[in-house]
Amino acid sequence: MTTLTRSSTGIDGLDVILRGGLPVNRLYLLEGRPGSGKTTLALQYLLEGVRLGERCLYVTLSETADELSDVAASHGWSLDGIDLFELAAAEAVLGDGRHQSVLHPWEMELDGTIQLIQAEVEKVKPTRVVFDSLSELRLLAQEPLRYRRQVLALKQFFAPRKVTVLLVDDLAGETGERDAHLHSLCHGVISLERFTLDFGSARRRMQIQKLRGVNFVAGYHDMALVTGGLEIYPRLVASDHHTPFGGEPVPSGVEELDRLLYGGPLRGTSTLLTGPAGSGKTNVTLQYVAAALKRGERCCVFEFDERIGTLLTRSKALGNDLQEFVDSGLLELRQVDPADISPGEFAWSVRKAVEERDCRILVLDSLNGYIASMPQEKQVLLQLHEVLSYLNQKGVTTFLVNPQHGLIGNMTTGTIDVSYIADAIVLFRFFESRGRIRKAISVIKNRGGGHEDTIRELRIDTQGIRLSEPLERFRGVLTGTPEFEGGSDRLLEERSA
Repeated sequence: MTTLTRSSTGIDGLDVILRGGLPVNRLYLLEGRPGSGKTTLALQYLLEGVRLGERCLYVTLSETADELSDVAASHGWSLDGIDLFELAAAEAVLGDGRHQSVLHPWEMELDGTIQLIQAEVEKVKPTRVVFDSLSELRLLAQEPLRYRRQVLALKQFFAPRKVTVLLVDDLAGETGERDAHLHSLCHGVISLERFTLDFGSARRRMQIQKLRGVNFVAGYHDMALVTGGLEIYPRLVASDHHTPFGGEPVPSGVEELDRLLYGGPLRGTSTLLTGPAGSGKTNVTLQYVAAALKRGERCCVFEFDERIGTLLTRSKALGNDLQEFVDSGLLELRQVDPADISPGEFAWSVRKAVEERDCRILVLDSLNGYIASMPQEKQVLLQLHEVLSYLNQKGVTTFLVNPQHGLIGNMTTGTIDVSYIADAIVLFRFFESRGRIRKAISVIKNRGGGHEDTIRELRIDTQGIRLSEPLERFRGVLTGTPEFEGGSDRLLEERSA
């Protein structure tokens, strides 16, 4: 691909997708239905130019200066430094240097409008121009041929002037059809979409339809419109992020627990902890986290189900006070609202935790919450697979907590089977012995090496986690209703505080 000078868009995620920004001195189309975020993106692009000391011009046919100021104010921005050329459908007075004139598009010929715009460009001599929007120009032209000729004339006018132009186009009407001829005229096309789920907030996404002569990250990318502008989350491509690392075991600090995986899960692997609710999955995971924190490793927990406060209280009651590590910044606890996050935003949060905060242990609690956050998303399993592959490439040890449906009897893993994705699987079960409900733990898979094929009793109390010696004479463990037929000499009893 040709090496070209790029202009930053002011949106970190979009610059990542564009491999550094938009190539300069080109004509680009920004298209989308009303409400998809086009004006916000256009303003961010110009404000970034102002920040870099460039001259920027906003030509508006569809919105007034007051409306644009309101949009900017809602994000905490000021339009100072942007030259605004307004052609609005309302009467206004000539402003200062930025508010050049007010015209009535429907009362004048298209050629006259184009000439006024060109005169303003010659006067301001900007390096960045936003033209908002082409739908007004289309109405003035009245026929497709004349409209396309005028767009071509605009392209030819800007070509020798070293200007990067963003043409904004509304995909209005029921069909919202894209103009293929307009696509062919532009150097690149950015499409924005907004859609509503059956439950939860509206979702937004974008894609680069084309970008001539340069490389970019293709496909759909989730985005969010928040206070401060658009946030765009590049689609995760795990193969682009390999980092050399050692594959040593990650110990838990509990000798018997480490024996299950012959020292612990390896760096750069994912471990699935699966079993019924209340069987100890999260507590065992937090034991690995606590041990890593004591070694000085940064950890991140994405909590979909349990409240952060409850998690901290529970961990402290088991002898692992995590609050001090939260205060020091070594531990990051993220409360995730399943109804308000997209797969792309989650993947971007994971990337920031790893690349900006050097997270070495990452916990996803739980998979049910993760899947619930995207009930209408397609290929959810592939998205999860890409996230785990990325973490593996970065040498991060990942723990996936997977509550199974049902407490006893025949249990299922949920709507999708994630067991083949994980490198290691730790199985939790309840069993009954002499009138008491007890917990059992065993490892049924470990791609990274050997593991015990035994079953141990798991006991969790105020002094931490204990595992018994391997238990024999079990029957029906994998059915979900194991029966222990051995003696009580190997079982764990309560210990005094």
